Amino acid sequence: MSFVDIVLYIGIFVFASTGALKARTHQMDILGACVLAFATAYGGGTLRDLLIGIKINWVNDYIALSLVLTAVALVFLLRGSANRFSRFLFFTDAIGLGMFTIAGIERSLANEVNEVYAILMGIMSATFGGLIADVISNQVPALLKKGELYATVCGIGGIGYICLNKLALHHDLNLLICVLLVVSLRILSKWKRIFLPEI
Repeated sequence: MSFVDIVLYIGIFVFASTGALKARTHQMDILGACVLAFATAYGGGTLRDLLIGIKINWVNDYIALSLVLTAVALVFLLRGSANRFSRFLFFTDAIGLGMFTIAGIERSLANEVNEVYAILMGIMSATFGGLIADVISNQVPALLKKGELYATVCGIGGIGYICLNKLALHHDLNLLICVLLVVSLRILSKWKRIFLPEI
């Protein structure tokens, strides 16, 4: 198993946890939690693979399936205050953004997508699962609302990843640096309330 695979699996678990926690905030039952967990973990990657024209990455992957179900079970068993879950939701989402951005770029480059579109595919991988989950939850997707930087930090991290790869540095180190860059920028934008300008 490669380092990219490990990052992808961690991202699946983190985003599945995010989806299950979101289901809790909407007072859904265990089935609703499973639906949102699957949508959040798989939605962006599924759209990416369909656009690239390759086999959807999670089909026949029992490890990924087990991680989603484990995330739902843990969220169901570990209960706490709404504020604590809200904070945890934010941090798990930030980590998932970083991991799915880079994993999406890697999968795209491996399938001969050029660098510019690989970055776009990375952004889609990281953000469209949450968008789908928000639509299922009958709310305006967080991706489209005015707020702290979200897809933007994925783009910055993706550009950084491509640039570091051109410098011929260690591949796994590049990956780790750019995941941390996305997570840090997401947290910073929340802390400092950094917004994109309105149209």
